[in-house]
Amino acid sequence: MSAPTVGMIGAGQLAQMSLAPAIALGINLKILAADESDSAAKIAKVEIGDYRDLDVLRNFAKKCDFLTFEHELVPNGHLRALESEGFVIRPSSTSLLVAQDKAHMRKVFTENQIPCPKWQVINSADAIPAFPAILKSITGGYDGRGVQLVKDQLSARKVIAEWGKALYEEVVPFDRELAILIARSPHNQVATWAVSETIQRDGICIETITPAPNLSEEVANLAQQIASDIANVIKLVGVMAVELFQVGDKLIVNEIALRPHNSGHWSIEGSVTSQFEQHLRAVLDLPLGETKMTAKWAVMANILGTENSDLYRPYLHLFARDPELKIHIYGKEVRPGRKVGHATVVGDDLAELRSRVAHAIDYISGVVDE
Repeated sequence: MSAPTVGMIGAGQLAQMSLAPAIALGINLKILAADESDSAAKIAKVEIGDYRDLDVLRNFAKKCDFLTFEHELVPNGHLRALESEGFVIRPSSTSLLVAQDKAHMRKVFTENQIPCPKWQVINSADAIPAFPAILKSITGGYDGRGVQLVKDQLSARKVIAEWGKALYEEVVPFDRELAILIARSPHNQVATWAVSETIQRDGICIETITPAPNLSEEVANLAQQIASDIANVIKLVGVMAVELFQVGDKLIVNEIALRPHNSGHWSIEGSVTSQFEQHLRAVLDLPLGETKMTAKWAVMANILGTENSDLYRPYLHLFARDPELKIHIYGKEVRPGRKVGHATVVGDDLAELRSRVAHAIDYISGVVDE
């Protein structure tokens, strides 16, 4: 039996980090890049094409046994057309629509008793029941983009004038934000990882701690149950990240992503099977890998762009200072605030791990020089 070809639409850092497990498994990973400057395009042979063009997608699909994604921006109608022609897409267009359309997601969750904030689709600021409020772009938003906290009618009108309509959600007074990864195969085998705490700044995740500190077994089990319920409802195939608000002993679903996710980057070093390998296994309907942790704690911090564009020179100091530190650089143009890489450490002392990762981020950013 020859190794199959998996076609991945998108060539950013998630595709880049999928290359190593694909090579290890002997899988042919074919990548459709939007531009030769994309992260994966800089280190692998890729096909350049516009994922918004149905003919481009069709020609790419003809060279693959399975199609999957590293982002949710592919037009859903194109995917439905390809499925009708017999191409195998995992996750399916029906599954992916739940992540692509936030109003559809909330409707599906509400119908299936999956906890989410109070919500409604609005096209006028007058329809907002209370302020402050969260307004979300129904399609196209990700990584904090397309989300606005509005405090009054005037600011709400400006957002709606730009978007035309929006998803209104109540402001949830959460204690902290959590995330859980789950994988599901076509044979309905399911695997979950430990729940992570995610620390956000300006709508961008800057750090994850796994497992989430001081999380009760009951709430951890609840997170697993919610993720499993969503996976079954949408017939997930692949890896999914579920972002959650913790309010006391309750959990509320904030967002989902039907692909490997920033909140799961810790799994490369911190889990027996990374989210990237697991996604490939699920897409290929291979038995899923073990997800237990390789150490008591795993701490990951994102490297955000600053005025310092030299991301290689810091290795000399950091690797000498901390030989167990793992750094992943995405090969992206460095711009202030942009995610350009991440650093991970694993071990037994959480406070020490957080300190080591914080130092690495500060050194790369130029905040400290020793």
